[in-house]
Order: sequence, then C-alpha cells, then structure tokens
Amino acid sequence: MKAMFRPAPLALTVAAVLTAGCANTTQTDSAASQPATKASVVEHYADLAHAGYEDALITAKTLNKATDRLLANPTEANLQAAKEAWLAARVPYQQTEVFRFGNTIVDDWEGQLNAWPLDEGLIDYVQADDYQYELGNAGATANIIGSDSLNVGGETLDVTNLSAELLADLNEIGGSEANVATGYHAIEFLLWGQDLHGFEPGSGERPVTDYATGADCTNGNCERRGEYLDAATDLLISDLEWMVAQWAPGASDNYRSQLVNADANEGVQKMLFGMGSLSLGELAGERMKVALEANSYEDEHDCFSDNTHNSHYYNGQGIQNVYTGTYRRVDGSLVTGPSLSDLVKQGNPELDARLNAQLDASMKALGVMKSKAESSQNPMPFDRMIAPGNTSGATVVNGAIMALVEQTGSIEQAARQLGLEALSPDDAGHSF
Repeated sequence: MKAMFRPAPLALTVAAVLTAGCANTTQTDSAASQPATKASVVEHYADLAHAGYEDALITAKTLNKATDRLLANPTEANLQAAKEAWLAARVPYQQTEVFRFGNTIVDDWEGQLNAWPLDEGLIDYVQADDYQYELGNAGATANIIGSDSLNVGGETLDVTNLSAELLADLNEIGGSEANVATGYHAIEFLLWGQDLHGFEPGSGERPVTDYATGADCTNGNCERRGEYLDAATDLLISDLEWMVAQWAPGASDNYRSQLVNADANEGVQKMLFGMGSLSLGELAGERMKVALEANSYEDEHDCFSDNTHNSHYYNGQGIQNVYTGTYRRVDGSLVTGPSLSDLVKQGNPELDARLNAQLDASMKALGVMKSKAESSQNPMPFDRMIAPGNTSGATVVNGAIMALVEQTGSIEQAARQLGLEALSPDDAGHSF
C-alpha cells in the first residue's frame, strides 16, 4: 500500500464525459477491418480504462444513493440494499486495477480508494477480544467516530467536522499504512462492521441500529457514524470523477492525451507491465499467497463482507480484458477494439493462442474459488479456504496462484515478441 493523496480538482467538465450515451462503446466495422497497430491498441486501451472508470463511478453513485436512503431511514431493508450496492460497485472497480501498474497517476491515486488491510479501530468501535491490528500502530483504536480530537504519534487533530477532506488527510496518520480512513474498505466496514467469526462461517454483523436516532441508537455516536459514511461515499465519487476525466477522449490536458501522444511502444509496455504485475506480485502474491501461507484472515481483501473471492475474480477479468481488448459494461454492452492479442497473433499465433488459453485457465481457476464461496451447499469463502488444515481450500487457492504465475511467463514472452525490453513485472518480493 502506498502513501495516499487527494487529487487536486481538474479543470475538465466531468458531466460532459459521463452520460448515459457513453454506455455503448463498441468497435466500428471500419476499425475492425484495419490491422491492429501499436498506436491503435494503446488508443483502445485508453477507451477500456475510460469505460471501466465510468462504470465504477456509475455504481459508486448508486451506492451513495443507497447509503443516503439508509441514513434517512435506517431499516434492515435499506442496510441490505446499501450492502448490495457496495458489492455491485466492486465489480467494475476491481477490473480497473490492471491500469494501476505502469500508469503512475493511477497508482499514486488508488490508495485513497482501495487501500487494505486496515485497522478498523481507527474509524469506529471494535470488540477488543481477538482484534488483530498492526503492532505499534498508535491509531489502531483511535475511534474517529467516537472522538472530537485525535492524538496519534504526537499529532493532535480536531475531528469534530467529519468532512471528506478531513478523512483524506487522516489516511496513514501516525505513519502507519494500516490507518486507512477512506475508500471502499472503510465504507465496507461501516456497512458490515467488524468480522468476529475468524475462520468460521459468517461476515460482519453491524446492526442497523448503529445508524438509528435517539434511544434506538446502539454503540453510541450514530449521528457521527452517518456523517462519516456520508463523507466517505462523497469522497469516493469525487475521486472517481477525477479519474474518469483523466481518461476522457477529446481533452488535450489529461493523462489520456499524454499516453496516446507518446511513443506507442511505451503504451504497450505499460499495458503488459500492468497485466504481469497485477497477475504475479499483487494478485498471486500479496492477495493470495501471503494470506494462505500466514493463514491470516486479516490479509483477505474484502474481509468485512467476505467478498474476497469476487475481488480476486474481477482482478483476473481485468487482466484478460486488457489482453483481448474487451470489456463487458455494467449496462451489458461490450467494448471491443484493437488488442494486444491482435498484435501478438500477427507475429506469433502460437504464443497468442497459448496466452489466451492461459488467461481462460486462470479465469476458470478463479471461477472455482468464486463458485465454492457462493455455493448454496456448505459455502467456503476465502477466509475459510486459507484456514489452517483446510487442504481442499488451499488447493483451490494454490490452483489460482499457479495459473496466474503461468500466464505471467507468457505475458513476458509477449513483450519480447513485440520488441520490448525485459518486462520485469513487479513480483512484490515473492518467489513462486
């Protein structure tokens, strides 16, 4: 996890680039008839990113409306609807993580939205029994919601007004990366609450009365908890609006314009590096191998909601999207265009067929993880798969890890096939 920053406002009109009419982005027949070039592939890569971030924004706005309804009328039905909106918002966002690696502007930005793991006691009350947090983290039980001021690492801050700007400033307070105050996982914790089940079945069980008013309020500070949730969802939207604008076509001063006007080899390098780094160091390594080897449910990605299997699955889908140049939007339409697969196939059809088969195999392995977690008969979510002694669960996780490792080798070969220097995807210090 990186140090986080709040992006400055961008002088672009987001409303002009985010409309319902943008939802059906498809390759034209004339474009389909032209052989793919590195330049056309990089241009389409920007189209994929723009569509993915638009969908992340669309679903975040739906989440924001659902949380607003929850705060206005805290019922079980409204809490469940907010949870479902959060789960739906993860689907497009997780597919955009492939754009992190190689695109510094994304990597510097994404921590504010998706940093993990987090010490949730920074945000709200926790049950002390078996609360696991980063050793030496002075903010691990600071409880922003229950406090008017914080003193973490000798720094005293006024937290009376829970604004989006304040929450962004509280990220990594005291120098600890586990102090995460914003983003999807902070919102997840506010909706589900602390998961006290360990390796046993069950996710967080926050009562809806945590958002009630007057005598119905449970665990105190219900009004401030609502203010925090409202500020966190507002910040999520403004951050996504900023990134949508960075990838929007037709602008001369955003990141997309820099990317498509640079040497096309640089863009292709970024694409393959992003695929390889997410595949190897991040997904196979940080998100699966670390948790499995340590038997640590604290290292699962969506730990409060037990949605980790979906986060992993859609990370894998994002990798495949970039190689094939396709993306299924949340409205059901398909984005398609010149792809890395087209380029590799022109010079080495055998390599292209092998890499496509390996991408299919990794999605199948991640699909096994997803189906077992969602089974109606004895479901096994990720935190149970990594439990000590669960050999069948470990087999599922290891199967996904090895499929991702195998495809990374072919991604590196694809880079060489396209005349690029050694790709050296980020392995995050892991050996496989």
